[in-house]
Amino acid sequence: MLGTLEGKTVLVTGGARRIGQAIVRRLHDAGANLVIHHRASSEAAQALESELNGRRAASAVVLQGDLMQTQLLDGLIVEAAGAWGRLDALVNNASSFYPTEIGKIDERAWDDLMGTNLKAPLFLSQAAARELCKTEGCIVNITDIHAARPMKGHVVYNAAKAGLATLTRSLARELAPQVRVNAVAPGTILWPETDVWTDEDARARIVGRIPLKRMGEPDDIARAVEFFIAEAPYVTGQILAVDGGRSLYI
Repeated sequence: MLGTLEGKTVLVTGGARRIGQAIVRRLHDAGANLVIHHRASSEAAQALESELNGRRAASAVVLQGDLMQTQLLDGLIVEAAGAWGRLDALVNNASSFYPTEIGKIDERAWDDLMGTNLKAPLFLSQAAARELCKTEGCIVNITDIHAARPMKGHVVYNAAKAGLATLTRSLARELAPQVRVNAVAPGTILWPETDVWTDEDARARIVGRIPLKRMGEPDDIARAVEFFIAEAPYVTGQILAVDGGRSLYI
């Protein structure tokens, strides 16, 4: 589908690394101009920007910002839309993830997990709504299959992603008909960057319960995001699980 997004501008939060980076690369391959947001991954963001601009001149820019500082989000959207004079899609990908067991949950974890996974997507979407209405654009949120089927030991994260799923449907109603809002719910794509997930036997058990008997790839999520942006003009308020069938059994 090379060229399906030619001339479009897309802002991807947390776009410098991991799944965000895969989304940025795929949308760029489809012809979009990319605004790569990061909070603290400056080196990775700059390297990605250079790579994309080397492939197609003046097609990527980097914006740094802490999405928890909601008073700065209007300015971030102004910068994103100003890069090429328009904003066609917002991908709310930035997230934090770690366990929060009952008896050990504190307000710091609550504020962080709820903030990055729910508060920031809401306020950034609100800030972007006017620009997206102008282009009849769309929002794609990155939720999680555990929004519907909670993961043990991750109470706050589960609740935050469940909130993001409901936010997706709510925004789809509020912003229609000008703006479509959908979400992608990943399953086992990349192992989290935490020591909790290094046990090979535990990993094998998880993969063994996936009907397709393998992990997904970051590009699997990126393909779904591209679908919602480029190929789904009559789809809104939907959440697509990209999980190899894992949610059938958890």
